[in-house]
Amino acid sequence: MKSPMEDLLDTAEKIRSMEIRGAALIGRAAARALKEFALSIEPSDLAEFNAEVGQAADILLNTRPTAVSLANAIRMVMRRRGDDLESARRSLAENADDFVERSLLAVERIGEIGSRRVRDGDVILTHCNSSVALSIIKTAFDAGKDIKVIATESRPRYQGHLTIKTLDGWGITTELVVDSAVRTVINEVDEVIVGADVITANGSLVNKIGTSQIALAAHEARTSFMVAAETYKFSPETMMGELVPIEMRAAEEVYPGISEFKHVRVRNPAFDVTPHQYIDVICTEVGAIPPEMSYLVIKEMLGWEMEGRIK
Repeated sequence: MKSPMEDLLDTAEKIRSMEIRGAALIGRAAARALKEFALSIEPSDLAEFNAEVGQAADILLNTRPTAVSLANAIRMVMRRRGDDLESARRSLAENADDFVERSLLAVERIGEIGSRRVRDGDVILTHCNSSVALSIIKTAFDAGKDIKVIATESRPRYQGHLTIKTLDGWGITTELVVDSAVRTVINEVDEVIVGADVITANGSLVNKIGTSQIALAAHEARTSFMVAAETYKFSPETMMGELVPIEMRAAEEVYPGISEFKHVRVRNPAFDVTPHQYIDVICTEVGAIPPEMSYLVIKEMLGWEMEGRIK
């Protein structure tokens, strides 16, 4: 039987290796892992409990440095209350349950809000494999709208293959294209709908590598570019001037035989940054907002206060 730490390390490795992928799924997996860890450990007092869950939180936090959903999920779960061991344990578990429920409800709500912007007969382009972007598409389809989807492969991890499998299961007409074909098909597209890994304080988007090029092509073609993002994907740290770290992944994901070369290296960033000027709307569970309102989401929805945070 595995120890609580071994179970948590298993979840951490699944997040790191992208067996668990997607910002929302990562956040929910981390919340559940922290809850199970907190309920399973046997510390002698509150101080030892705090030290152990703090270590567990750090392990999870370091698995995917870019995904703010992970950091915000951990932050929300760790806002435990209680002056004794058992009340602190219960509080952390309740926080985890609240986060998971909020995350699932947000996906449904964003689907409802975003689908109102999809018209009958529209062609939608999506990138990577976003549960919230897919929620918008499915809600529009379930409402009887005749839509077609163009999905990118989303190399090098080919998350687009998961997307087309899901869309096919729903009965939605879908076409798969290589990432580099986006500019070729963009004039056939009525709107681009993508998810988000991070929304910054100025409304810029950090998302799967290739998103910024799609946004540029959409801007050139005057095609609407919609981002679907739960409020916990907005980054409080960017209000303080911090830059979002861009995760660099293994070269073997791009070229498995790279070790045979002596003078070649592979650069494999997992994400890129789309400037807010290329984003028409961000659909959140609290409404469809312009990118410039991101500051208010961070301040009001995440409860982030500037005062006292500058060191």
